[in-house]
Amino acid sequence: MSRKMNTKVFGIMGIKSMLSNWNADFNGEPRTLADGQVIGSDVATKYPIKKMWQESGENVFFLKSYKIENGDVRPNSLEERYENLFNASVPKKLSKKDMNNADIKMSTQKEVLDNLFSAVDIKNFGCTFASEGFNIGITGAVQFTHGYNKYEDHETETLTILSPFRNSKNKVDKESGEEVEDKSSTLGSKVVSNEAHYIYGFSVNPYAYDNFVDMGVTDGYTEEDYNKLKKGILIGATAYNSASKAGCENELAIFIETDNETYLPNLSHYVSFEKGGSKDKLILNFGDMVENLGDRIKSCEIYYNPLSTDLIGEIKGAKLYNIFTQQEI
Repeated sequence: MSRKMNTKVFGIMGIKSMLSNWNADFNGEPRTLADGQVIGSDVATKYPIKKMWQESGENVFFLKSYKIENGDVRPNSLEERYENLFNASVPKKLSKKDMNNADIKMSTQKEVLDNLFSAVDIKNFGCTFASEGFNIGITGAVQFTHGYNKYEDHETETLTILSPFRNSKNKVDKESGEEVEDKSSTLGSKVVSNEAHYIYGFSVNPYAYDNFVDMGVTDGYTEEDYNKLKKGILIGATAYNSASKAGCENELAIFIETDNETYLPNLSHYVSFEKGGSKDKLILNFGDMVENLGDRIKSCEIYYNPLSTDLIGEIKGAKLYNIFTQQEI
């Protein structure tokens, strides 16, 4: 059995996006705030991590899955996903008699919680599980902030894509006004960022599940859980390839382990980016803050790509690693 973690973690995850779209809005364009600031949601960064876990054979609950029903392909419901993943049915709403029976009520709830905590995404990120027979919210041990693009010269590009198929609809001839067969291929478009550098903050609180430990439905947030998260933060974006995210990769990861009394602010606000010649610059502006905490800091690890990036801003005692080889620099 893996040991329960006894240190908190505060850190940073950096994503580089080159001619790709890390997090699209509902119009297909890079997501922005009202003032035009380009951002990435926490959902965008969790998704590649969950896909990586799933491909590694882990139980991942909150990923879209499908079924064929009456000849139609449709997404599974919450209850169907639960049944498929755990080979168990979501409990029906208890009768008044059973609701008054503490043993039946506890047994029913424990079974669901046991299953939910066996899913690696719920063990890390928590969940909101709402069905007629069971409704609960689990605050995750791991919390991500939104990621802010730190590259000031970001621009949105629209690329025209030629489809290999003929347009199935007819077109109107401009001269005659008559409808004629369209023999041309259809055109599509792909909206991308010319370049973006997203910086996320995250935190890990291993004590988040202590109440559930007391209930006997989980062994708490363990070192094994953390190592799975750490792997996702290091390679999740790089490993995930889709039409929109090809060109996205992990370019920075920082893990600062502290004692259980320490709280650090959102560290993403203290990282800046500068475009360089042969190498770009990632500037860390929180070294003094970490150093002033003294022995409350248990360890600090920084992962980046030394071939494309210079890291500016010393953090005393930090170990530096190549983010792709994960070998110490």
